[in-house]
Amino acid sequence: MKKVLFILGQLSDLDIEWFIKIGHKEQVPAGKTLIHEGQAIDTLYLVLDGALTVSMRALGDQEIARLGAGEMVGEMSFIDARPPSATVTAAENTFVLAVPRRQLAAKLEQDPGFAARFYRALATFLSDRLRGTVSRLGYGQGQSLETEIDYADELDENVLDTVHLAGARFERILKQLIGG
Repeated sequence: MKKVLFILGQLSDLDIEWFIKIGHKEQVPAGKTLIHEGQAIDTLYLVLDGALTVSMRALGDQEIARLGAGEMVGEMSFIDARPPSATVTAAENTFVLAVPRRQLAAKLEQDPGFAARFYRALATFLSDRLRGTVSRLGYGQGQSLETEIDYADELDENVLDTVHLAGARFERILKQLIGG
């Protein structure tokens, strides 16, 4: 759930309301593929509840990551408009907030304040994901991609300033979309 702090902590309450209004809740049954490697997508997803697995053909379709509540998927394809570099499948029944690419792109174009907050949040989120990947790779020290190292102090001070807001915002999204 820590990942949600990177996104929701940077956005405003009005931004969150916009996401809830424009996005729609989808239930992804266990075993269903949400994103296919190499196939274009037109949606950005925020995991609300459940778990997704990430796999790549180049690595024998083995699970390389497991994503939970607060994770975002489809963000790389949103940024660079290239097809996804991995397949994302529901490990269990999962709820996601699906935000259409076209509407998000229009909002970013029309609202510079929203764009600045969104891109900062996304950059912070992607930076954390990359740091996690690098630490799991261990710079060639034999750690597998499945090993995740958590450090108690790994949150950026800027993120810590907004933890309470991010948590409250995520709870509001869950209440409005899942009833929980």
